[in-house]
Amino acid sequence: MVGDLGQFGMHLLAAAPMGRPGVFGFGPLVTATGALVVGLLVGFFVGRVLFRAWAAKDRALADAAAQQQLERTREEVREQTKAAVKQEALADAERMRLQSERELLDRKARQEAELEKARGEIREGEKRLGKREDALDRKEETVAQKDAQLQKQLESVRQREDVLVKRDEQTARVLEAQKEELTRIAGMSRTDAKEMLLRKIEDDCRHEAAKLTRSILEDAETQAKGKAREITLMAVQRYAAEHTSESTVRSVAIPSDDMKGRIIGREGRNIRAIEKATGVDIIVDDTPGVIVVSCFDKVRQAIAVESLERLIADGRMHPTRIEEVVEKVRGEVGDKIIKAGKDAAMEVNLRNLHPKVIEAMGKLHYRSSYGQNVLRHSIEVGFLCQIIAEQLGLDGTIARRCGFLHDIGKAMDHEMEGGHPKIGMDFARQYGEKEPVLNAIGGHHADMPSTSFYTPIVMAADAVSSARPGARRESLEKYVQRLNELQDIALSMRGVNEAYAIQAGREVRVMVDASKVDDDEAYLLAHQIAKRVSEEMTFPGEIRVTVLRETRAIEFAR
Repeated sequence: MVGDLGQFGMHLLAAAPMGRPGVFGFGPLVTATGALVVGLLVGFFVGRVLFRAWAAKDRALADAAAQQQLERTREEVREQTKAAVKQEALADAERMRLQSERELLDRKARQEAELEKARGEIREGEKRLGKREDALDRKEETVAQKDAQLQKQLESVRQREDVLVKRDEQTARVLEAQKEELTRIAGMSRTDAKEMLLRKIEDDCRHEAAKLTRSILEDAETQAKGKAREITLMAVQRYAAEHTSESTVRSVAIPSDDMKGRIIGREGRNIRAIEKATGVDIIVDDTPGVIVVSCFDKVRQAIAVESLERLIADGRMHPTRIEEVVEKVRGEVGDKIIKAGKDAAMEVNLRNLHPKVIEAMGKLHYRSSYGQNVLRHSIEVGFLCQIIAEQLGLDGTIARRCGFLHDIGKAMDHEMEGGHPKIGMDFARQYGEKEPVLNAIGGHHADMPSTSFYTPIVMAADAVSSARPGARRESLEKYVQRLNELQDIALSMRGVNEAYAIQAGREVRVMVDASKVDDDEAYLLAHQIAKRVSEEMTFPGEIRVTVLRETRAIEFAR
């Protein structure tokens, strides 16, 4: 290729025109050398271009060969992959076939086992059925024999029945003849004789019943005091409903009737705000100078009364101010509750009481029963229990704790379902009280069996605290009504001449006619009056029934 380039340069030199000779005579030489250099450069560049073209052609041929080789390799890989996939699919199919065959064999084995088991059960059932059939056959034979015997006995009974019917007819005729003869001899009709006989039997039965009642009462008097106390306490619980209207309302004095309008507010917004914030019912009626706050929850009622008194004294009455005052009073009442509970616990000298228990006892400061403050009643019962327990040789501290906590359920009985004994027992158990205390709380009204000696002690102390004079109050109208009902019940009994309710209605004295009521019947009469009083009246404590029978023999000496 270099030779080609040289020749190409020479051709260029030959073709170049001859220049004008230079000054020194070198012109032809320079021209020939320039032509040679130009030819070499041209040849070099042309050769390089041709070399690149040849190299590009070789690379294209190599790339084409490599691409063909790559395609052949890819085709071989695809063929090998297809073959491997096919072999793997065949292997999977073979494995699945083997797995299916094994599962079929296992299922077949299980079915055969179950079938064999069912066959065994069928064989056992057939054996049992065979035995039952044999037994039934024997029973059928026995029944047939007994049926034959019964038929014979039935026939004999029928014959005897016919004989008895004939005898009854004969006896009826004889009795009828005797009755007619007795009626003729006695000179009385059958109706008169029957009435006289019934009166005699009634008097005899009444006399015997009176004797039996007297004997039973005398035998059970020393043993039945606890039961009588229990019945009295249950009557007290029933009587609580009579005082709902008295114990659930409080009055708040207002300076003038104009204040009622301010309490109600525009379109009733103030009174609604008070009721919503305190949870009570505000009753604004025509009664001059007062408004009424009604609520079963005595704590909420106390908060509402205190809030109203402050709002009335302040004079500012709008919903925002109402909410501020109620919230402040609620916090103060909560502090008073805790203080009251702590003071009471300190007064009865009890330690290790849970703060929630102390708070619940403090709430009883706002709770009353028949006018008796429940917290003061609980303190009183605690000390009474201690005295009774120490007299019996028991632990006075445990008894005092039982008595102090026995009515704790009343602090929350308006919020939960059930009676206050069960509510209080569950609450005390939640805060760590032990079994004697729990049983005393849950069983002090005999709602559950007593498991310790402290429970009947609490029952006795509770009755003593409730029944002492002055402990509980009732309205004058209800008091007079109770006395009249007591006297009316006594006067309605047979043989009673006079009846008087004495000792503030805790005893009724009954005077009977001695010619109509004997000593034994007097006991029966007292029992009947006491039973009617318990069933028809509601009263706190207990009522004593005293029947007086007096025979006076009066004669004059002349």
